[in-house]
Amino acid sequence: GVVNNPMPALASEDTSGITIGGKLRMGDESIMAPKNHGTSEVPVQESLRYGVSNKLADKISNYNRRFAEFGGYFAGTTFEDEVRSANGPITFYDSNSGKPLFVAPINRSVDEFIEESKYHGWPSFRDQEVVWDNVRVLRNSGETVSVDGTHLGHNIPDKRGNRYCINLVSVAGNPI
Repeated sequence: GVVNNPMPALASEDTSGITIGGKLRMGDESIMAPKNHGTSEVPVQESLRYGVSNKLADKISNYNRRFAEFGGYFAGTTFEDEVRSANGPITFYDSNSGKPLFVAPINRSVDEFIEESKYHGWPSFRDQEVVWDNVRVLRNSGETVSVDGTHLGHNIPDKRGNRYCINLVSVAGNPI
């Protein structure tokens, strides 16, 4: 079922002050209006996590509304090793702003999180793993974006509820 009560993260990282989970928050097209660097004010951070390509991250996150990293891209990165070695949920940060966007896995095992991501080809998050203070879903398209204009991916619901199919290059930032 869908979790509607925001819950504190039980994580190996410091997530104090971050509310995770709750109801989907919609946004409108104005979030993705042109800014100084595509749809964002700034380019992606210089040193991104998981060994992702900065060039691809900047293109997907800031100069794109429709396209994605290719399916399975994350398998060629350190994503799985880092998720498995975290011994608890890890926080995924905006590749531009460094704001927390997702904390996973929550209410499921590491294996379930990784298997679902592998099955669909992209890191796949659920409502209980979203930091809604920083994430919005656009009404007409299901495009999932940060409040700062970073293209993240899309909400592609399935029989278990909302599923956020997210480009790893867009959530490979470091906390600021």
